[in-house]
Amino acid sequence: MSLDSSSIVARYLNSCKLHEVMPNAAVLSHLYKASMQEEVQKWSTLVVSLDELEDHDMLPLVDMVHLFNVDAVDIFSTSKSVVKQESVVSLMRAVNSTLRIVDLQDTLFRKDILWDLFQGGLNCQLLKLRSTEIRKLNIVGSFMQLHTLNLDFSSSLTSLEKDCFTCMPKLMRLSMCGTRIADLWTTRAALSRLPSLTELRFQNCICCKDTGPCLASSNGTGSPATVGKLLINQDSLNDSVDKVSNHFGGILSSDPSFAATSGRTDLQLEVSFDDLHVQGRDDCPEDINFKLRDTSVVSKMYLSCHPSPICYEKHYREYMIASLPHLKVLDNFPVRKIDREMANTVFSQYYEYLPYKRRQKENVASVLHMRETGRGNAYHNKSSQIKEAVSCRKSPHFYSRSLCAAKIGSSASPSLHKMSNISDNIKEGSESLRPRQFEYHPTNPSLMAFGTLDGDVVVVNHDAGNIFSYIPLFGVTNSILGLCWLNKNPSKLLAGSDSGSLRLYDINDTLQKAESGCSSSSPVVFDKFEQLTSLHVNSTDDQFLTSGYSKKVAIYDICSGKRLHLFSDMHQEPINVAKFAHHSPNLLVTSSFDRDVKLWDLRQTPNQPCYTTSSSRGNVMVCFSPDDLYLLVSSVDNEVKQLLSVDGRLQTDFGIASTGSAHNYTRSYYMNGRDYVISGSSDESIVRVCCAQTGRRLMDYCLEDRALESPILVQSLRSDPFRHFHMAVLASYVRPSSRRDIIKVNLLESGTYADEDSKKEDFSSSYGHGG
Repeated sequence: MSLDSSSIVARYLNSCKLHEVMPNAAVLSHLYKASMQEEVQKWSTLVVSLDELEDHDMLPLVDMVHLFNVDAVDIFSTSKSVVKQESVVSLMRAVNSTLRIVDLQDTLFRKDILWDLFQGGLNCQLLKLRSTEIRKLNIVGSFMQLHTLNLDFSSSLTSLEKDCFTCMPKLMRLSMCGTRIADLWTTRAALSRLPSLTELRFQNCICCKDTGPCLASSNGTGSPATVGKLLINQDSLNDSVDKVSNHFGGILSSDPSFAATSGRTDLQLEVSFDDLHVQGRDDCPEDINFKLRDTSVVSKMYLSCHPSPICYEKHYREYMIASLPHLKVLDNFPVRKIDREMANTVFSQYYEYLPYKRRQKENVASVLHMRETGRGNAYHNKSSQIKEAVSCRKSPHFYSRSLCAAKIGSSASPSLHKMSNISDNIKEGSESLRPRQFEYHPTNPSLMAFGTLDGDVVVVNHDAGNIFSYIPLFGVTNSILGLCWLNKNPSKLLAGSDSGSLRLYDINDTLQKAESGCSSSSPVVFDKFEQLTSLHVNSTDDQFLTSGYSKKVAIYDICSGKRLHLFSDMHQEPINVAKFAHHSPNLLVTSSFDRDVKLWDLRQTPNQPCYTTSSSRGNVMVCFSPDDLYLLVSSVDNEVKQLLSVDGRLQTDFGIASTGSAHNYTRSYYMNGRDYVISGSSDESIVRVCCAQTGRRLMDYCLEDRALESPILVQSLRSDPFRHFHMAVLASYVRPSSRRDIIKVNLLESGTYADEDSKKEDFSSSYGHGG
């Protein structure tokens, strides 16, 4: 039941008297306006402006506001308020049933306050929490009435949890401009939980404040004068760009970790001309309409600003439109029918929705049932597709691939497990081991060897989580840069350090020595190879090669330890990685920072390569595909290409965007045989998964330490040879900068880290090179 103005004022004055505070004139005014509105319109809205209140005003307001039978309560704050955050939350809870608008711009809520809000939920319809300091958006409370959410300029926000929007069935408008959200895949998974989402922003039109379509670009809705505002001359355009760039540059300069977190070094520019758009008009000349169909020629007259890093991802706009079929407006630019058609085309050309070209998500149980019964696949409806599915099932890999597609389809972010708990304090009185190189065992799925920055070699059972064998290898502090298991004698492990020392050990022998105190055999000792960065054993286990920070490659006899050949000047610059073929003991490939990749045959005098092929940047590494049909070449700053090994012709260019850093060392390996390629770079926290044959991107995922709230940089990586879509990543931490770890990644499971304690260590600076 509503109350008249005198009763409302009286109740408020009594509440002030009870709490021994002076009445607030602004509160009295808003109470009076609401009561008058109720009398005239039979509808009342109480406006609470936090800018007009002090903290002592909150208690009497919270105590009596629930007695005032208003239809809606709007809470605003346009500047930094002096009211305690706990008091603001108490007020929102007191009026939750009638809460309509919560607009708390530039109010820097503490993490515990935000956690309380997101866990408890609110009944409001519009929520603006600009400039919050939250890093992970994990909303589990009820927001059943929310239709508009604005998180602009929350510069700490880096990712969206998969289920963070499941409690918002009515959310139609979402704005996250100026955040650090960068990953297309996890963002798509989160946004796909919003069935009502029609307007989305990660960057905004320079003249728009809300998420809706810009009136100046909407087809037929803007006046000629409004549309004409976009047709500015180049000088005016440059002035606008300078103003926006200077503003955003100031924001970025206050937080130097922004560029490192996003993996880009050129984000100081706020206006990206690659992302500028204009709405086509039906009455445009034919040649202009033709150009509008090409996204690379979309007009440069639409200024977008405050971009999140995700906006710089290649084909970002097409990816989001194709992934969100109900979207009508993206970044203040309307989504037309032609835009959606083009987006679907681009998506199918550059991205893989599910592994192995599966078109729809399947249930794991249905795939298992299909395997047992031999019946057709549930998602093949047409007869031709059924015939295709039946023929595909003749392949021995059909069901395993279907299961992988079903599991990845249900997992937005992978399960990650750190191995630091296995290796911590293996030597008495020492600090944790710092891995520098690692290799999976070729025949035992549970074993992995890793070498450290301090010269140790450790063999671990990464499934059981314990040490299998520990080898204090060289007795001096030298980083282990080369590790390779023998193929026919998989108990033997070859290791090399940056000092050039080379050793061959039998891990069973070292295990017996640890148990009995004596060794049954002496290790083979080889001549040093100075400045070593890489070593590799041939397919017959009789020879291995070394390369490093020089133009030389050496070939050694494994049994005798003698150096058989020393080839000089094979390249113009250091040869970072050299590899033997998997099936031919005489074929090897070298990759150099001189940008050349060369194939050699030891049966011929290797003064001339079989062929030479070049990259546009220095080559970090090269490897053969498991069947030796292809070469995978990784060059500085994300240049990854697959070549035909027979003649070096280009088969696939994976088209990964560069960051502009000359120190962004990229490494790539095959996964699931040669079905997929995984790639990571030393200045980025992203691991990319691409189809090896088509180059289409399956997914990216970002590594981050959640406890330290710090990104993790990818130094190297390997696929698990026994488990599909499993891998391990050699990671270094931004904070603390000394920490290194090996992280096991399972793309088929959703999960978080099995986290361990963070420890501060000194870091030696050898993370540029090696495999």
